[in-house]
Amino acid sequence: MASALLSTSRFLPSVNKEVGGGYLRNCKSSFHGKVIHDQSFFRTEISSSVGGRIVVASVLGRKVKKRETVVPDPDYRIPIVLIGAAGGLAYTNNLLPAAPVGLLGLLLLFQTTRVRFVFDDEALEVKVGDEFNESGENVFVGGKNCWKYSTFVNWELWWPNFPILVYFKETQTKPEGQVHFFPVIFNGKQLYDVMVERAGPSKTSGPK
Repeated sequence: MASALLSTSRFLPSVNKEVGGGYLRNCKSSFHGKVIHDQSFFRTEISSSVGGRIVVASVLGRKVKKRETVVPDPDYRIPIVLIGAAGGLAYTNNLLPAAPVGLLGLLLLFQTTRVRFVFDDEALEVKVGDEFNESGENVFVGGKNCWKYSTFVNWELWWPNFPILVYFKETQTKPEGQVHFFPVIFNGKQLYDVMVERAGPSKTSGPK
């Protein structure tokens, strides 16, 4: 967020002046309708000396109220579709493909009941259970399952009409960038809205 603050002062020789101003702006979150306050102040001290030299010192301070933590609701559509597909395959005696599809559906069903994406003011963190316990280290790339929004390079949600996969790349895990893929076992619209607000826009359009 950028703002321009313009002030005009008259300069008198051998006189020190202080100009103080401030602004208060309200902005609405795109997904929960809460009002977030962003308060800043700007102070300029102007002093002049004999000989016409003017020294200008500016101090810019910002005090921002933290955004509230957001946890998208769980969504069971993907595991239910997979389990249903496995049942259909088994019914038609296609047991070989039915087994892995059914196991994947059961795994995602279990994960949907326990895994939570927690979006706080500064970072996205993967937590477990209704008590939001730590999820431990990432089993694939190591390190804590917590990434600051400021390290996000880009992210995508596939596909807008029926989100099944969320992808993002961050530079916190390693400088050259680390990619992550997660099944969308959360409310796709809530996930998209909070990602846009905290991590910036995606190249894809939002869920319909």
